[in-house]
Amino acid sequence: MKKDPLQPTQSLLAAAFLAGLALIFFWVPTESFQGVSQRILYVHAPSAWVAYLAFGVVLACSVAYLKTSEARWDWVAHASARVGVLFTGITLITGAMWGRPIWGAFWAWDPRLTLTLVLFLIYLGYLAFRASASDETRGARIAAVIGIAGFMVVPLVHFSVDWWRGQHPSRTVIRPEDSAALPSEMQMVLVTMFAVFTLLYLVLLALGVRLLKLENDVVELEADFLEKTVITPRPAG
Repeated sequence: MKKDPLQPTQSLLAAAFLAGLALIFFWVPTESFQGVSQRILYVHAPSAWVAYLAFGVVLACSVAYLKTSEARWDWVAHASARVGVLFTGITLITGAMWGRPIWGAFWAWDPRLTLTLVLFLIYLGYLAFRASASDETRGARIAAVIGIAGFMVVPLVHFSVDWWRGQHPSRTVIRPEDSAALPSEMQMVLVTMFAVFTLLYLVLLALGVRLLKLENDVVELEADFLEKTVITPRPAG
């Protein structure tokens, strides 16, 4: 039996994820004001990063597909959009879990929260359109346009805390003001989780592309089978 080339990466991912969880729960210090709820940061922020990364890949591959019409670019864009929607959803959920003890509510119409929801709905629409398109080629081209246009919301989400006043805290990982940055232990764990989540994205993307390719192969085999088994009617007389 042929060995799955992704298996070593998946094993590495599992070990890294467990190590990251151990750092979060047993090593990183508890934030003095927010308490234990602040530990959600180590899942919330990397999830947002993966969403940015995933939609960036959708953008790049959608442009490549429109230029070349090669199916492989469409598969990568489609698979990456699925991962991006998943992690945008995780970002929204973990944000709500974090906001409840800090703000006293699961949701506030804060600029960043609202724009993140808009981003989620745009790419959810992308996936819904792909699923409902009757013409695969035309659906892929229109979805590519949606994927490109949708990415314009990403910089709005990221810089919204600098451009508009809201309840969401400002960026604290890398800032010119040393007093506003996270302590070094927290930064180390956060960077570790960014790396783990990036690896998770790559594994999910590879599996997603593999699945889409298999689906395409099945459709082609079915079409080929039907073509070969069509019975041509004999002429009368």
